[in-house]
Amino acid sequence: MSLNIEQLATELASFIGTEHYYKINNRLVVTDGVKYLADHAHCYWLLILYASHLASVNGEADSFTVLKLVRQGSGADIAIEDGNDQVLAAQHVEYTDFPFNSFSLFACWNGEYWIAMLVSEY
Repeated sequence: MSLNIEQLATELASFIGTEHYYKINNRLVVTDGVKYLADHAHCYWLLILYASHLASVNGEADSFTVLKLVRQGSGADIAIEDGNDQVLAAQHVEYTDFPFNSFSLFACWNGEYWIAMLVSEY
């Protein structure tokens, strides 16, 4: 990572909307801010993980999800919730160099695909 954690946090906070969507797979696109996070924190793995769990979430009934990552030692616990603290999926990652101790992403269903965004972009 070329930025330190404070610089990355400051840069991410500046994203309040998006001009582009970037396709991760057929069911997930990400905003400018999420792409910036993935590029600078080298965490495309997190987007693939999110996409893999969103594949089993019914987009019509569950139009909003929250990914919550919490570091646990050298690994992390990741939960995908419905926005009302109901866990839809959970996974433990044995090792990660993700720079933040905790982090959240949102995803909204637009009728065709999920759009993952930073909390500040919602």
